[in-house]
Amino acid sequence: MQTRLCQMLGIGFPLVAFSHCRDVVAAVSRAGGFGVFGAAGTTPEQLEIELSWIDAHTDGHPYGVDLLVPENLAFRTEAGATQGSLAGKIPNSHRAFVHDLLRRHSVDPTAGRDPREDPDRLPSYQFETAEKLMDVAFRHPIRLIANALGVPPASMRERARQHGIPCAALVGAREHAERQVAAGVDILVAQGGEAGGHCGEVSTLVLVPEVLRATQGKVPVLAAGGIMTGRQMAACMAMGAEGVWTGSVWLATVESETSPVFREKMVAARSRDTVRSRGRTGKPARQLRSAWTDAWEGPDSPAPLPMPLQGMLSEPAMARATRAAEAGNAQARALVSYFVGQGVGLVEDIPDCRQVVAGFMTDFAAALEDMQRVAQSL
Repeated sequence: MQTRLCQMLGIGFPLVAFSHCRDVVAAVSRAGGFGVFGAAGTTPEQLEIELSWIDAHTDGHPYGVDLLVPENLAFRTEAGATQGSLAGKIPNSHRAFVHDLLRRHSVDPTAGRDPREDPDRLPSYQFETAEKLMDVAFRHPIRLIANALGVPPASMRERARQHGIPCAALVGAREHAERQVAAGVDILVAQGGEAGGHCGEVSTLVLVPEVLRATQGKVPVLAAGGIMTGRQMAACMAMGAEGVWTGSVWLATVESETSPVFREKMVAARSRDTVRSRGRTGKPARQLRSAWTDAWEGPDSPAPLPMPLQGMLSEPAMARATRAAEAGNAQARALVSYFVGQGVGLVEDIPDCRQVVAGFMTDFAAALEDMQRVAQSL
């Protein structure tokens, strides 16, 4: 396939796989897709380890990196700030709420030291941290760099140009797409509200043609949000997208970073079992409904804090709940959740990444044959 996107990324099948798991990224790229490593929350040292591993396991196939540098953030800190300086902004009432929620599910709120609670750690989502992460990313043979939650920083766009690779951005509304193109972004990911993680409210079926109409072919557009099969991929490309950006489908693979407990919950879930909640990061993010999301929407909730404070509360707590559930704590299981889209209703088993890529290719080809038969009958 020779779409603009394929030429830009050096691939033959425009299936992009976003994952926080290096194993998924490498496996998808080897299988003929394009893996993108989600670096949100990693330290520069961790990112160096992860990308070095990917370099050694992709057999020369291309891959990309996704950073999360929010354009709008309630708490910007001065250079040299630490997690400790930010932690002081978290009210005691919110800490007490989380500790009580964990205890009600028989989870020790102090069990195990989480590295994200290290007071000397650089805050995630800050420009200073992003620059250090970019230093690492551009030392590796990446073929794409992407940013979520707003226009990529000017330094990301400029450094991408210097390295001869495209810079991509996620958009959830027409006006977002117009701003991104005006800023000089090379690839747009039109992500509908069905998507897992941070997402807007407009459905993929409406958003993709709206973004295409607004941008008038100036840049390639990837469709995202609820896409779990090759037939959905073909439908999106029939609308004019040049490929798809997928995420949730890779969570239900044997290579994924998700816990066995969560994978079991994915297989059992239906599309209406996800919710769009601020209870995990402070910004609206779609995730599997659980006792955690219910508590933050309940009458006793102190209301989620803005990003990044809510994530500083939630991530260590959710990690403790997951570890407890994996150890056999049935009550903790009710808390286990993760970012996942409405496409979770299509998850029926736990294949490996190569099988998923092959399934996309087979279903995509079958959809094209069906459309050709329809066209011939007209």
